[in-house]
Amino acid sequence: MSIVLSHVNHIYDEDTAMAHPALIDVNIDIQDGEFIGLIGHTGSGKSTLIQHMNGLIEPTSGHIFFDGKDIGEQGFNKKTLRANVGLVFQYPEHQLFESDCFKDVCFGPRNLGLPQKEVELRAFEALSQVGFDPNYFYQSPFDLSGGQKRRVAIAGVLAMKPRVLILDEPTAGLDPKGREDILGLISSLHKEMKITVILVSHSMEDVADYVDRIIVMNKGRVAFDAPPKEVFSHYKELEEIGLAAPQVTYCMQDLATAGFDVDTSVTTLQEAKEEILKALSKC
Repeated sequence: MSIVLSHVNHIYDEDTAMAHPALIDVNIDIQDGEFIGLIGHTGSGKSTLIQHMNGLIEPTSGHIFFDGKDIGEQGFNKKTLRANVGLVFQYPEHQLFESDCFKDVCFGPRNLGLPQKEVELRAFEALSQVGFDPNYFYQSPFDLSGGQKRRVAIAGVLAMKPRVLILDEPTAGLDPKGREDILGLISSLHKEMKITVILVSHSMEDVADYVDRIIVMNKGRVAFDAPPKEVFSHYKELEEIGLAAPQVTYCMQDLATAGFDVDTSVTTLQEAKEEILKALSKC
């Protein structure tokens, strides 16, 4: 068992006139090796939730467990938690600060107190894992493109060898090709490293082809927590809370309405292609 949130509540500016709840009675059980999409519109509680998962924010009430241990208990090692639960922020420039990319990736493992040789080995491995061009290893991270910065930021977390990788809006600000590259990279890392991945987004399109499970947040509460097919079947309810199902869902619904015998629960382009070809062969 990896991360469990039990009746977690968080109130910002508690005991002031500005008090407002960000999380309300959140109960989530995340198992080892899962690939989860955490979806919600701006202000739904997504970012607050993930910062609870690695102890950056403490709950107002409720409990968070990592491997069965309450991370809020006195004496719990938060440094070990953050080494195991890595968080890549939405804007990589918020966590890139060294003079060159290699030094930046070395920062995390060095903070773990590892020997310099191990620190550098981990940095090389992590940059290679994210497909970062060796020609840019010793270049300033601030001279890179948005996609390259994302790769360095992800490498900096991977160098800690986390068991859980959380990515907050990793495709924000990228063009379609950049988005596809980063999402493909994250999917590959999940398959090859067998780690738990939590992908935070406000876009169903970003997660439809990759995740095994979707958690939808709305006004601080968990609105849905199920496999993609089940969540997308509630596309009308998703629209009511400011979200939308992938275009594939709407396309298949329109085809079914037009009289074509297609499975409206498909979620990926490949599945939709197969269904459409099957339906056409019957006509």
